[in-house]
Amino acid sequence: MEARDKKGIRRRCIKLLREVGCDGSVVEHCVAVAELALEIALHYNHREGYNSNSVDEKLVFEGALLHDIGRARSHSVDHGFVGGEIAKELGLEEKVVRIIQRHVGAGITAGEAKEVGLPPVDFVPETIEEKIVACADNLIDGAKRTSIEDALKDLKDKLGDAHPSIKRMKLLHEEVMGR
Repeated sequence: MEARDKKGIRRRCIKLLREVGCDGSVVEHCVAVAELALEIALHYNHREGYNSNSVDEKLVFEGALLHDIGRARSHSVDHGFVGGEIAKELGLEEKVVRIIQRHVGAGITAGEAKEVGLPPVDFVPETIEEKIVACADNLIDGAKRTSIEDALKDLKDKLGDAHPSIKRMKLLHEEVMGR
């Protein structure tokens, strides 16, 4: 991705985040996630055995910048779903909507969604772009990078050691980061 494209996407997305009511800390977090997600995407596109178009870098960057747009209205587990609704209202591309909806943790299964009051829909990331954004989000605490071990510990503290999302987050990390 060219520097000019990156600047334009960043400027447009930050403007959208502010227009819908996201505060400065959410914007800072989204920028940090987007920078890490783009690093991961670039790594994928330069790995041996991958062609240069295997990951859509612009989609990853835009999706990561907007992944927490739902925090303008909710700071609960439903912020991904709420963000998807906001993105639809704004007329954003369906691929971006899906990144926003599916970024929470390592995704939310239809059964888990129903348990927390969301529509019983599978919100687990499917495409490589969705997976990269979810993984990058897990590795950013506030606006600072963190380890997968710390992210897993935080999730265990919130949900308990046996929650199925713990294993999903670990497997997502291994898939995306290759370890």
